Amino acid sequence: MKKKISIAFFGLFLGIHVSAQHTHTQSDSTKHLKEVKITAIAKKKIETDMKMAVSVDEFLASSENISFIKRGAYAWEPLLNNMSTERSTLTIDGMHVFGACTDKMDPVTSYVESNDLSGINITSGQEGNMHGATVAGSIDLKRKSIPFGMERKWSGAYQSGFEFNNRQFFNLSNLSYSTERFTADGRVSFRKAGNYRDGKNDEVNHSQYNKFNTSLGLAYKTGDLSSVRVDAIYDKAKDVGFPALPMDLWLSRAIITSASYKQLFDEGLLRVWDSKVYFNAIEHYMDDTTRPENLVHMDMPGWSTTYGLLSRVHLKKDSYSSEIQANAYENLSIAEMTMYPQNRSKKTMFAYSWPWVMTRFAGLSMNNTWDISERSRLNFGGSLGWNYNRSKYVEFNWIFHPATPQEKSRILPGLHASYRLEIDQFAFSVGTGYGHRAPSVSEGYGYYIYNSFDRYDYIGNPDLKNEISYEGNASAGFRNERMGVEAKVNYFYIQNYIVGRILSLGSPMNYQSVGVKGYTSLDHARLFNLSLNANYDILRHLHWKGMLSYARATDDKKGNLPFIRPLSYQTSLYFMHRKLGVWTSVNGDFEQQKYSPEYGEDQTPAYMIWNISGDYTLNFKGYQAVLQIGAENLFNTYYSTYADWGNIPRMGRNIFTTLKINF
Repeated sequence: MKKKISIAFFGLFLGIHVSAQHTHTQSDSTKHLKEVKITAIAKKKIETDMKMAVSVDEFLASSENISFIKRGAYAWEPLLNNMSTERSTLTIDGMHVFGACTDKMDPVTSYVESNDLSGINITSGQEGNMHGATVAGSIDLKRKSIPFGMERKWSGAYQSGFEFNNRQFFNLSNLSYSTERFTADGRVSFRKAGNYRDGKNDEVNHSQYNKFNTSLGLAYKTGDLSSVRVDAIYDKAKDVGFPALPMDLWLSRAIITSASYKQLFDEGLLRVWDSKVYFNAIEHYMDDTTRPENLVHMDMPGWSTTYGLLSRVHLKKDSYSSEIQANAYENLSIAEMTMYPQNRSKKTMFAYSWPWVMTRFAGLSMNNTWDISERSRLNFGGSLGWNYNRSKYVEFNWIFHPATPQEKSRILPGLHASYRLEIDQFAFSVGTGYGHRAPSVSEGYGYYIYNSFDRYDYIGNPDLKNEISYEGNASAGFRNERMGVEAKVNYFYIQNYIVGRILSLGSPMNYQSVGVKGYTSLDHARLFNLSLNANYDILRHLHWKGMLSYARATDDKKGNLPFIRPLSYQTSLYFMHRKLGVWTSVNGDFEQQKYSPEYGEDQTPAYMIWNISGDYTLNFKGYQAVLQIGAENLFNTYYSTYADWGNIPRMGRNIFTTLKINF
């Protein structure tokens, strides 16, 4: 294995390839302007070079900022800058959506599908505080929006395919209609997969899933420069297995809705005013009825309901521009836990693991950009938020924290600044940030939440202090017509870092638990992230890219923090000529040496995975069809990574095929 890794690492620098789409826009009126300066940002399609029919999780995994905790083949937990989801802000078009599972088996990313998204905005550190208080940054899932007055009134796409390892069959389709004043777009997706097989060809039980997702968007142009829009998403997952947990998902449902108004201005300081109200409701039912080996059975349903609004204005005057956003929401999180003996007619215990916790948030954020010259730019901004919590059944918290108040209010400030300089083909940046975050619902009010990774029951603490983050970041890059190289680094010093520590009082409630941990604050923690990426056009039709990333994190005793990615790499070659495209890539992790037994981790060995795929494009009578076939983990490597909950093995060789038709 070490020899393979050495071969793969030879000549390895890393890069990121961004592909832009050319879109046709039609104006509503003609005006003579003196000068127009356009700054365009190229966005990736929601697919990777290797695979068209990726899930949202698979697409996010292609970013150097994102890693995942995996408890199965479905609903991976995204880690931004090697920090858990409590420390980042996950939104859909700026809307806050909170999962209903105490085991974090339903992150926001599990309630959308790739065919419903136009892009994903990943913002690191305090620059991500536009949608609320954060430490790690923000991940905003941007839904597709059909422009008014397209050349073709009707357009759409259909994609179908099959993956052989887990016998996954999927269908993704979308249809849109556009006129000068009205647009409508609808999308439907369905995925059904069985248990997958690992690199030893053994079946990994309880790794199946079944997912249905549909969405609808309607927009109407109320004036030459104004419009209204309503959107809705419905998502349903059932019979989802989690091999790393002692229970599975029976049913999860979500409804996510919004109504927005947008006004553009063709002159003056104010350029855009965009406001939105939204509502979403999630229900999530975990149980272990498929696990007859459990001596005691448990039902764990959860509910999350959120109302919110946001209003954003964009200001521009000469070389200065500013974005100001007001954001407010109210969320109610409820989770129950009921235990039964083998005879389910006899209930033995009931408790609220989230005791009807209400969270209210109101915040104001600002991001400013000043183009000092054609080569230099200053970006700065800040946020100020108010966070309020109230536990309806506070007596659950009083068991471990007597006389703790039923209500808690917090002030959450944030600041950031960065400077970018471009000199010929070189680009440099440096930045800093400061911000607070409030404890999550589980950290503050959780009651006997079982963690199967370290096998402890966790208790929340409403009196935890705010986490306070001090951040520094920098980058340097070079680019010419044939190649590009960029290095990025960031460093976080986080005071009052929240972790779980063993409690001397209390007995475990779950028979599989070895003890009880309570959330507490360390004096501080340090996190360091480094990435290097590069790309090179070897020939006109042959391109190379690669990525190398490294992270290090320690607590106040210089002990290792959990789920920190070891040195990892990706490298790939891409050949494209006329209608044919061929991709091959190698990716892997080095041995994880900085692991944390205190938090349940053990050492994981190095691994290397080789993938290959090819596609062919056909055009006929206004239609475009793309056929793709490929193989992941071509050599059927048996491996488990640092982020695989309970060391569950990853999928072995997986041959996939996809057909996509655009019209």
